[in-house]
Amino acid sequence: MSRKPYVRPITSEWISRHPRYVRYMVREASCVFIGGWTLMLVWGLRQLAEGPAAWAAFLQWLTSPASIVFHVLTLGFASYHSITWFNLTPKALPIQRGEEFLPEGAISGAHFAAWAVVSLAILLLAGAF
Repeated sequence: MSRKPYVRPITSEWISRHPRYVRYMVREASCVFIGGWTLMLVWGLRQLAEGPAAWAAFLQWLTSPASIVFHVLTLGFASYHSITWFNLTPKALPIQRGEEFLPEGAISGAHFAAWAVVSLAILLLAGAF
């Protein structure tokens, strides 16, 4: 005499039940744009290897409105992904000093500070300032 196990129905609208689920799915969907940007970068390297004419065509494509919109969207998703990850870091990597744990703000703040320093260094090396 066996009983049937309870099987909870999974519907497709589970994502919209709670704002936390929506934020999680947006964060996970950001990988599509970041992956697309990576493929675009590899394509650019291939165009560079093919010669000056191919490279010039690639640079021309980069100035198109579609490319600019794609880059802005990718920057937005990459920033959102980074910000949400840095806010989650204290939960994934609690740092203990003696009996006390470092405050969550100190851990995520250190990550944000490092992000700012690295971004500034890259901008300085690129000649943006």
